[in-house]
Amino acid sequence: MRLPTGLTMTHVVETARRSMSSLDDPGFCLSCGHEQDGCEPDMRNGECESCGKMRVWGAEELMFWLF
Repeated sequence: MRLPTGLTMTHVVETARRSMSSLDDPGFCLSCGHEQDGCEPDMRNGECESCGKMRVWGAEELMFWLF
């Protein structure tokens, strides 16, 4: 799986870790790299509120696929 420009594995891991100790529900769009809230941890192919494409993954799910 390839990450969009500007989105790093480190950022994905830090965001997933943050979600475990807060009420954040982060996800990332694999098309444009937008980080958005309100994503289930296991979300795949949700709608991006920035570009409209169905490529948003929950941070935890994305982390598992990267490693």
